[in-house]
Amino acid sequence: MKIRPHKLHLADRGLVHAYIGDGKGKTTAAVGTAVRAAGHGWKILFLQFMKEEQWPSGERSSLRKLGVEVLVLGEGFFKIMNDRKPEELHMVAANRALDMAKEKLLSGNYQLVILDELGSAVDEGLLERKAVERMFKDHKKSKTAKQVHLIWTGHKKIPWMLKYADLVTDMKKIKHPFDKHIIATKGLDY
Repeated sequence: MKIRPHKLHLADRGLVHAYIGDGKGKTTAAVGTAVRAAGHGWKILFLQFMKEEQWPSGERSSLRKLGVEVLVLGEGFFKIMNDRKPEELHMVAANRALDMAKEKLLSGNYQLVILDELGSAVDEGLLERKAVERMFKDHKKSKTAKQVHLIWTGHKKIPWMLKYADLVTDMKKIKHPFDKHIIATKGLDY
């Protein structure tokens, strides 16, 4: 189908992007969009749900250098990488992150809000559907919805979350070094 230019128009509200899938690149795609937006002078929030500040991250360092507000509110990897923290601790952290995300999203202080691993926090049962749906609905009907774009990432296709997205990109894994027990590589993966 050919799109005729006269039929195109600018978005009349903030768009919601979802980067999902079992492949590498979800956070990287979100970071790339943040870099692009920063180049246009946008005010940006990058909030991580399931990583912790102690885990090194080149992307967070780069974003901070660009003036992006970065909040790392998770308790680290959940049920992987030798995680021994109680599930309740992860749940408290995820819910604290969701509360912060709602506050920041509705504040009108940002043009782009990135919620990294929101979908994974939902899939792992750390966040309740009702609370996340409320955030999406509040964003859509807020006074700031016209100016604020939202990106969220996660592994699984969660149909009820995807219905709130304007753009969905599914990253498919074909092959990954982790399959050969090779851990993440500094500079390439973090």
